[in-house]
Amino acid sequence: MTDTQAQFDQAMDRIIEAIDRSSTVPVSVQLRGALEFGIASGDLPSGARLPSVRALATRLGISPVTVSTVYAALQDVGNIEGRVGSGTFVKSISLSANAGRLRELDAKIVELVELARECGVNPTELATRVSMMSRQTHVNMRLLILGNFVEATEAYARALRPHLAAGDLLSIGTMDDLASIDPQQVDLVISPRSLLEPAKAHFTDTPITGVTLIPDEATRVALASLATDARVVGYSYFDTFVTIMKAGIRRFGPHITELQIVVRGEAGVEAAIAAADVLVYATGADYLIETLRPDQHAFEYRHTPDIHAVRKELLPTIEAYRTKILKKRRGNVENFRKQLV
Repeated sequence: MTDTQAQFDQAMDRIIEAIDRSSTVPVSVQLRGALEFGIASGDLPSGARLPSVRALATRLGISPVTVSTVYAALQDVGNIEGRVGSGTFVKSISLSANAGRLRELDAKIVELVELARECGVNPTELATRVSMMSRQTHVNMRLLILGNFVEATEAYARALRPHLAAGDLLSIGTMDDLASIDPQQVDLVISPRSLLEPAKAHFTDTPITGVTLIPDEATRVALASLATDARVVGYSYFDTFVTIMKAGIRRFGPHITELQIVVRGEAGVEAAIAAADVLVYATGADYLIETLRPDQHAFEYRHTPDIHAVRKELLPTIEAYRTKILKKRRGNVENFRKQLV
């Protein structure tokens, strides 16, 4: 078994354990939300094979039809993919250059060097020409990162900007802002996987790529620091976040013995929060702090971009789209020249 598959299996075990059949949130909603956020957080890594529909249904004690419906919905938005004869896998979110593409690049470099030799251009001069060409044709990318809430999305942007190429512009947008965002002013949209579906509905002709999120360091430290006997309540703003929040708390706070997850708007939320020693609330629910007693503690369960995945997946994707834009511009210039002849 590969390390990736082992990581995936452990994450699936946490998700299955976190499914709460007594919750007011339907199991199908919990499962889809858990898988979406698991993929977005990197817990369910790209390339890992999902359990079969029947195997997962058996473990959860639910109908295979329910699991099949969830899988179909995730495949529709590009989170997973079916491979004939192999199964269902988490889909890669990037356009990073694979070994095959690198071999193709090497072959074209050989052709370029041979052409330069025929033209009397030595390797040093060729390198200089390539360097000059790359500077002359650089495109500054107009990037947009999406989120549900302004503050959290700004935090995503702050984490990403130091890793972007000089001149690239990264702006933020929330789902409430979509109607006011002009897709023509954006070269590439960066989105958590959980928001890919609504983002694609608005940015129909603008490329969209996912960003892998993980709980930030403050969240991990806070969970690990909780007392073993603390009565912990997790408050989820969205019902699709219930299962992955519970699984995440269990992962980084495995010593916690009393844990209850509640959802905004469901019956009994106020009583559950009142009985808690610690409230772990999802982004957007900080208004709950004002309702707590002095003896209660609270902190936000917040995510941040996984910088390892940013370097491995997101940055190569940005460069791939930068190359596409360059090719398109060159094609437009060539067509214009032909029209002048």
